[in-house]
Amino acid sequence: MWKDFFYFTKTERQGIIVLVVLILGVLLLPNLFPLFNRPKEVDTLKQEKFQKEYNEFIASLEEVESHKKSKNPTSRPSVRKEITPFAFDPNTADSMTFLSLGLPAWMAKNILNYRRKQGIFRHPEDFRKIYGLEEEQYQTLLPYIRIAEKIRPKDTVRLLTIQNVRKDTVFKYQPGTVISLNQADTTELKKIPGIGSSIARMIVNYRKRLGAFYRIEQLQEIHLKVEKLRPWFSINPDEIRRINLNKASVERMMHHPYINYYQARVIVEYRKKKGRLKSLKQLSLYEEFTSADLERIEPYICYD
Repeated sequence: MWKDFFYFTKTERQGIIVLVVLILGVLLLPNLFPLFNRPKEVDTLKQEKFQKEYNEFIASLEEVESHKKSKNPTSRPSVRKEITPFAFDPNTADSMTFLSLGLPAWMAKNILNYRRKQGIFRHPEDFRKIYGLEEEQYQTLLPYIRIAEKIRPKDTVRLLTIQNVRKDTVFKYQPGTVISLNQADTTELKKIPGIGSSIARMIVNYRKRLGAFYRIEQLQEIHLKVEKLRPWFSINPDEIRRINLNKASVERMMHHPYINYYQARVIVEYRKKKGRLKSLKQLSLYEEFTSADLERIEPYICYD
């Protein structure tokens, strides 16, 4: 009879086995959780350790780099080099010379372009005409400008004083002949005793820049002896081409030998702010104009 008690059908035995497995699973499940969670905890610890080591490594690199910079003088902020002027000839200096003198690259290029177009600096004061050159820069460089002797038109004086160098094949006027200084071309000028081709071209070129001569003494500005030339020339002031100060541009005014860049800018700014000019007295209060400057340009300007 007891055997009947422990006798189970096939279905009952399967049920018992499943029940036992479930009971064992419930009992063992708490012990299995750490096994599943441990890899995640290990990964987290490894990641934290790696991040800490990485941060220490980066910090050490930054410390080494800063140490190198403190020892390396080239890594320190560059100090602007002070410009020391030196003697130079604006007719022969190259671009590196102008840069060494503190002039910007674009200004050096302008000077070279001017020389390439047969432009010549005959006197140190001619360097003042460079576009964009500030007055302070000009005053600093002026004592160091050296014009080569062959550029200076000293031969013009010698031609007027030395007449026995060689005979000129060009026909010369007789004493007592008088011609118009503002109308004569180079061919006619060469007929004056003592005037050759170079002097004639010099007179014509300077006359174009001026807009005509208004007195014979202006020939001294191109290093000619006025007293030797005075008997040969007459001057008509009505032939002067004048500059309209109320319309002319900066470039147009700068082309005149008596007006520099800063003076031209003052005139243009005055027109913008205060209107039309009616007299040179309106410019007398500006430091760019001296009384001598105003007196020189007066014959060459108009207001209408």
